[in-house]
Amino acid sequence: NEVRKMNKKYFFFDIDGTLTNKLTGELVPSAQKTIRQLQENGHFVCIATGRAYYKTKDFAKISGIHHIVSNGGAALTIDDHVIANRPLDHKTAVALCEEAERKGYGVLIATDDSIDVTMINDNFINQVGYRQEPTRYFLKQSLRYCDIPEIYKIYIAISQDDEMNLKLKDSIGYIRFVDDYLTFQHDEKDRGILNMIKTIHGKVEDVVVFGDDYNDLVMFRPEWTSIAMGNACDALKKKADFVTKASYDDGIEYACRHYGWI
Repeated sequence: NEVRKMNKKYFFFDIDGTLTNKLTGELVPSAQKTIRQLQENGHFVCIATGRAYYKTKDFAKISGIHHIVSNGGAALTIDDHVIANRPLDHKTAVALCEEAERKGYGVLIATDDSIDVTMINDNFINQVGYRQEPTRYFLKQSLRYCDIPEIYKIYIAISQDDEMNLKLKDSIGYIRFVDDYLTFQHDEKDRGILNMIKTIHGKVEDVVVFGDDYNDLVMFRPEWTSIAMGNACDALKKKADFVTKASYDDGIEYACRHYGWI
């Protein structure tokens, strides 16, 4: 027990393309087996994702993981209980929405951790149609952005060619999941990991992170061990301490065996 305690690691796994085969969206069987072995060996295992909590909890349950850093680092779940979920900075979010509105770009706002979005007009739907993922739309034409108490995510219908027209584009983290619109959300997985480690009284130097894409760059820090999947983007591989095999080629198991964690 003393040996296990001394060697305890704190694992943080991205989901898409890391724990899963990105083409199928399915959890890689060897990854699930490795998660169980890590837990049995006394290690702390956690998901670290940009996804909202409501879009993460079912996957966590399937994979047998009980701790989650979600909402791009702003939400923490410990032992299946959400202990924090911070919205975007209100003043900054409102200013971005108002600029997009003035310039004629459709806007959707997630006002809580759910599939619901609020819109003050139907510009977004008229410009780019409905979102591909399950969404409930609420039209509130008399609403002002400043009157929305909390803003968790913002979707703006703007093409890549027009992005620079938004002067406040870089005031909030963002990612382009689809061609038709930008998703503005927290981009601070590293901060979420640090908050988790502080909450559970872990050691930063014993953190291990796994990722595959550009939005994982922020959590590849020199204080801990960063592992890129074999299917990762080149920028992440260059920043990694170790590049393992692809997720679908048992990359998580390969890395954990390489380091002797299982």
